Amino acid sequence: MSRYEFVLFDADDTLLDFKRSEHEAVCDVMHSFGLPVSDDIVEKYSRINDMHWKMLEKGEIEKKRLYYSRWEKFCEFYGYSCDPAKVAKKYEECLSNKSYLMEGALDLCQKLYGKCKIYLVTNGNKRVQEGRFNPSALHTYFEGIFISEDIGYEKPRAEFFDRVFSRIPGFIHERTIIVGDSLTSDIAGGINAGIDTCWYNPKSKPTPENMEITYIKNNLSEIEDVVLWGK
Repeated sequence: MSRYEFVLFDADDTLLDFKRSEHEAVCDVMHSFGLPVSDDIVEKYSRINDMHWKMLEKGEIEKKRLYYSRWEKFCEFYGYSCDPAKVAKKYEECLSNKSYLMEGALDLCQKLYGKCKIYLVTNGNKRVQEGRFNPSALHTYFEGIFISEDIGYEKPRAEFFDRVFSRIPGFIHERTIIVGDSLTSDIAGGINAGIDTCWYNPKSKPTPENMEITYIKNNLSEIEDVVLWGK
């Protein structure tokens, strides 16, 4: 019997390579609107996007507004006259077709399959996340996918986790762990929900002193031992 029976995996930048998907999608959008694009321009959009998702986690913006607002801010910064709503719609279309895995993600899920039950928990856009996850090789190894738009709340809200737990057959807090790269979303949410946490920290960022994180791992290959043996 493995140490953890239920494993909740974050999607973006944990199992799915969001940075690559985002970069390609932004480039596609800029080309489609006849706008210049460079690595610096993509990075600027990425920073604006990250800022909006942090606002969402804090309840400072509604998700529907987020999809439009990030492009509005981006276009304002560069002085583009195109309609941010049309840009946002095109971006969603482009991003939903970008399905790439983080290195080691498939191998990890294959090794865990049959030894525990794994689920995906994500705040991402429903159309985008299903479009990227469902065609991937990971899909067959998962018991289910929980998207905040379906749940009605975002990570790290306790209500998000309560609803996820209620939909997992035989759920047991003590036998559950969440694995993710975001301290503010995945780890804070897991701690507040009373389950163990594994911070996937590939860039070896400093560990915050005020968070009681159960495990910290820098490589996906190390997470198999966490799940199976608790080490």
